[in-house]
Amino acid sequence: MNRSIYIRRKIVNRVGMALSGAAMATGLAALAWILWTLFFNGLAAFGADFFLRSTPAPGSEGGGLANAIVGSLMMVGFATLVSTPIGILAGIYLAEFGTHSKFASLTRFLTDIMLSAPSIVIGLFVYAIAVATVNQFSGWAGSLALSLIAVPIVVRTTENMLKLVPGSLREAAFALGAPRWKVSLAVTLRAVRGGIITGVLLAVARIFGETAPLLFTSLNNQFFSTDMSKPIANLPVVIYNFALSPYEDWQRLAWGGAALIALIVLGINISARVLFRSKLPT
Repeated sequence: MNRSIYIRRKIVNRVGMALSGAAMATGLAALAWILWTLFFNGLAAFGADFFLRSTPAPGSEGGGLANAIVGSLMMVGFATLVSTPIGILAGIYLAEFGTHSKFASLTRFLTDIMLSAPSIVIGLFVYAIAVATVNQFSGWAGSLALSLIAVPIVVRTTENMLKLVPGSLREAAFALGAPRWKVSLAVTLRAVRGGIITGVLLAVARIFGETAPLLFTSLNNQFFSTDMSKPIANLPVVIYNFALSPYEDWQRLAWGGAALIALIVLGINISARVLFRSKLPT
């Protein structure tokens, strides 16, 4: 090889590595600055009142986010209960039974659309079918909107994980006389349960901080309430409202709520990647 070509390639490689390293350092620095600002302002709001008292009235001091925390946990919990079985069963169908089906191709297409659809569009859709028709905001409508966001994530994760299972594992189960449905549920699904649980947790992390769909569905409630048939408080909407308010105490609670969501999402992501790592059988 010509020595000049070798030197030129080496210089280009070093320049590319330097630019890549600079871009990575810039991104990490921006992330560190955002997290520092968030936790510096947010953790200062943590305390007994923050977790035990409801949101304060306009202009009043004190209070907390107990009603918003409970409301978010309820809506996310119900959304997870709905989206998990639907997403897993749909993923099993696409990976195991619908390889060459037109219906499966249509389902994949719709799943891709839902994955890329803005959350505010899903919120408006649920508003039109579940809020405007009954003239009532509710926690159930909020859970429905969050479910529609979580389902395609679980579907895609389940399908992709099942496709990684070696064909020899299925053939061995078939050779023992197991029917196809039992092979899908007891063999292939069990082989990738760690990856599927990871997908479910990542879907939960995604929907926990969604604000736009809840503005059109569950709205908000200043008081502590567990009635899902009526407007219910939730962390994202409370943070949105309090951050725009002129009251310093409300702004402090907004920082605290944002830090709490960041900690929850960070904890879910770390748990998903550490606790449920598993190797596929070979």
